[in-house]
Amino acid sequence: MFVVTADQRGSTEKGDRVESLMTSLRPWAERWADEIALPLERTVGDEVQIMLTDAEPAVDLALHLMRLGEWSVGVGAGPVNEPWGQSARASSGAAFVHARQAVERARGRSESVPVVVSGEDAESGEGATALLQLLAAVVRRRSTAGWEVADLLGPDATQRDVAARLGISEQAVSQRVTSAMLDEERRARPVAAALLARAAQTEGES
Repeated sequence: MFVVTADQRGSTEKGDRVESLMTSLRPWAERWADEIALPLERTVGDEVQIMLTDAEPAVDLALHLMRLGEWSVGVGAGPVNEPWGQSARASSGAAFVHARQAVERARGRSESVPVVVSGEDAESGEGATALLQLLAAVVRRRSTAGWEVADLLGPDATQRDVAARLGISEQAVSQRVTSAMLDEERRARPVAAALLARAAQTEGES
């Protein structure tokens, strides 16, 4: 299992953003409905938590939160005690312990990018952390023009489609794709998910 815990940064100055985050993530939750074991909820103060059955949505959520720039994110990978509680807050297990350790580390000044993975396989967890932090750095530095293209491109939209939608040339779209490192991010995401999945494995699992 994978537990994502996110703690708002600078809430004293910016105000509590938990409710607005949960509202904005409804389309995300619909997309990943089959992989959500326990839904996103406020746990305490300005912190949210969710339990997922798969590594891919955990990576996707972590990077989305990095894009927003207001959250420290910990991803815990490991087993969960059964039966589960009715909510993430009421559940327990190694994945939750790892998520707590990860978000505490992500909040610290030693991490230049506030996303950390902790799991049963410590080496894989460190590898997943390194790659997620690199991807997060790319996401956090992406320009508004780059995000315009990133948000429109997908399985059902080509660069030609995006160019027509934005009223710019295909060459301009291609340049934005390159500058935004969209292809690099797309190729690296499955690697990050594979490392995260490995981090969830206990000793003796293959």
